[in-house]
Amino acid sequence: MSFGLSEGFNHSSCEALEYKLVLHRGFNLISGIHSPEVLDQIHNFEIRDSDVFVITYPKSGTIWLQQILSLIEVKGDVTATNDQLNSERVPWIELLDSEKQFVSASSPRIHVSHLPYKFILLKILQSIVIYVARNPKDVLVSYFHFHKFANMLETPKDFDTFFEKFMEGNVFGNCWFEHVKSWCSHNDEMNFSYITYEEMIKDLQSVVERIASFLGRNLTPQQLNDVVEHSTFKNMKNNPQANYQQVPVNLLNHQQGAFMRKGTVGDWKNYFTVAQNERFDKVYQQKMKDVPLSFIWDMSDLVTP
Repeated sequence: MSFGLSEGFNHSSCEALEYKLVLHRGFNLISGIHSPEVLDQIHNFEIRDSDVFVITYPKSGTIWLQQILSLIEVKGDVTATNDQLNSERVPWIELLDSEKQFVSASSPRIHVSHLPYKFILLKILQSIVIYVARNPKDVLVSYFHFHKFANMLETPKDFDTFFEKFMEGNVFGNCWFEHVKSWCSHNDEMNFSYITYEEMIKDLQSVVERIASFLGRNLTPQQLNDVVEHSTFKNMKNNPQANYQQVPVNLLNHQQGAFMRKGTVGDWKNYFTVAQNERFDKVYQQKMKDVPLSFIWDMSDLVTP
């Protein structure tokens, strides 16, 4: 089985702007938007039934899933992951060096991606897709901070300026609303599991168990506990294999910020004005009215009465 680009894709369209790949000792970091060359390469990849693709919009829990999936595959033994960065163990599908690198990898092959549905997949019905979403207000704030220390992305003038760009979809990853809607509206076409960042904050244990079950991985209760323990925000932040602190300073200015910043829900309340919040809610209601998804917007909402 091979990838098929979604209908309506046009190499010359403004939606296929240049993608710059920065390669440094196994780190594949991105600026810009996906190029026709990258998409053509992906189009030629052969897909196996056991392939797993984790799809996210930026700043929605990608490296969290890299950690969880890495640990599930080694049954919670964190020492078995010490020889390789998670970004190498669970690489970005759009940033592989070659088709040969993809084909030669042993099964199960696990990859992550920020690709919108319209750019990539029609024929992955036999593969496995895990889509991770996060409430978009917190995504916006986290992405704002990421832009301030990611040297390969434009540094925003201020929060208000970045807010406007995000609302217009004028950021890497394009429009959050379209990304989430397009993938979730096609969930019946593939072996699909949907989880949220907020679920992982609320009950990481149950999410890990759900992922392991979805993938058909048989772990003992102790092995599942080990996966959870080493996938907490605190432990990941101190784990050099998982926290992206080894990304070179010419790409990420670690003095200006951290890839893993707070790991919380509701930080948007510290940045949105009343007017911005009202506007966001109005746009959200308009764009998501036909999508049966709900999000947790504040830490207080995580507490079950």
